Amino acid sequence: MAKITYIEWNGTRHEVEVRPGMTVMEGARDNGVPGIEADCGGACACSTCHVYVAPEWVDRLPPRDPMESDMLDFAWQPDPVRSRLTCQLKVGPELDGLVVQIPERQI
Repeated sequence: MAKITYIEWNGTRHEVEVRPGMTVMEGARDNGVPGIEADCGGACACSTCHVYVAPEWVDRLPPRDPMESDMLDFAWQPDPVRSRLTCQLKVGPELDGLVVQIPERQI
């Protein structure tokens, strides 16, 4: 299991254990972490699972593929370096300790 920390825009922290093979989005969904909506169910067809990764994790994650980069154009206040879609991040031992911040959504 990998420990992932999700930080809501208001500072509320959720530290959860996520099984290898799942995505960071599925870990949030299955553990009731609010703010990661995942409207498309993880098909990389929306940007509602957008987060900012902690600065120390930017270079430790696999690079974005072109589809993820395109979808991030639709995210709320994307950051050119730290924004990721959690549906595209597969959990494995290398993500143990990952910290992500969930942006405030405009409704």
